[in-house]
Amino acid sequence: MRRGNERKRYTEQQILEILGQVEAGQPLAELTRLHGVAASTIHRWKAKYGGMTKDETKRFRVLEEENRRLKKLVADLSLDNQVLKEVVAKPVVTPDATPQSQTPMKREMVGFVRQRFAVSERRACRQLGFWRSTQRHHSPGEEKDEALKTRLRELAGERPRFGYRRLHVLLGREGHRVNHNRVYRIYRAEGLAVRRKIRKKLTAGERLHKPLVCAANQRWSMDFMSDHLASGQRFRVLNVVDDFTRECLLMHVGTSITGADVARLLSGVLAERAQPAMILTDNGPEFVGKALDQWAHERGIFHHFNRPGKPIENAYIESFNGRVRDECLNLHWFQTLSQARLIVAAWHQDYNQVRPHSSLDNHAPQTFARLERAG
Repeated sequence: MRRGNERKRYTEQQILEILGQVEAGQPLAELTRLHGVAASTIHRWKAKYGGMTKDETKRFRVLEEENRRLKKLVADLSLDNQVLKEVVAKPVVTPDATPQSQTPMKREMVGFVRQRFAVSERRACRQLGFWRSTQRHHSPGEEKDEALKTRLRELAGERPRFGYRRLHVLLGREGHRVNHNRVYRIYRAEGLAVRRKIRKKLTAGERLHKPLVCAANQRWSMDFMSDHLASGQRFRVLNVVDDFTRECLLMHVGTSITGADVARLLSGVLAERAQPAMILTDNGPEFVGKALDQWAHERGIFHHFNRPGKPIENAYIESFNGRVRDECLNLHWFQTLSQARLIVAAWHQDYNQVRPHSSLDNHAPQTFARLERAG
């Protein structure tokens, strides 16, 4: 038996049966008592279903459902079209953005679509082609990336000509256990990439192979560089490098450096370390003069000259000069000679003691030399 507060719901088949009894001539008052409905309800049923068979009613319901579905589909398409127009007008990511950097931006766009059009997360993700699992996933590494980003920006600011590989080495020395691919991803996302000047390719000729060095002080390479002060005055830098340990043994800044000065400065280097078996230079006037020739002869040091016009035969010092130019001289505007000497001396110390060298397994030159002596 039905409870008093429960409402009976009639199916279409039951309604049609009641209307059939009305059409058969059964009194309306009797039907209202029999089925427990008001006369007004029977009249409403008759207005809606009057003259319809069961099959016609079934088809009518199917058409109603199809009509409802089509209306919903049209509304959805209209809304989708409006969403796409809004998204196209609002830039989401840059063309060169990496997939990792796109994820936070797409999350932000999903939130924008949900708020702007009052749609569900499921629908917003479907419209943007974004997986809901990615939308809801928050990697614990994202919080760690913030500290890493901050330190990476600081290091890049201190060493603006370092690429991500050397910055990765410096981070490792500070205790950051992070994969180089992750450093590269953050490095690119933060816009820290270093612009490299593309060198013109030259025709390669036959090269002479120098004997390989396998120990410190077997061969030293020397060369000069030049730059200008803010006043326009020209100054020169004498660089001396050990070809095996890559140590910079000397960086002397002066306005005029003669062959006698070169011999005197090399004697100062010999006061602190063993003399080399060979020195390698180009054919500059300071190197071909009598002063350096006599200095080398008195000490039994073989002096080898590059062929004129073949700087590549002294590749170690040329590579070092490129680093000095890129990471030191080009970065500073020297107002006085004293300032130039201080800045060059600081870079010289940093190069020997801190700067990672890729050919030395990312050790600094002095660290590599110390490990070689210990081994």
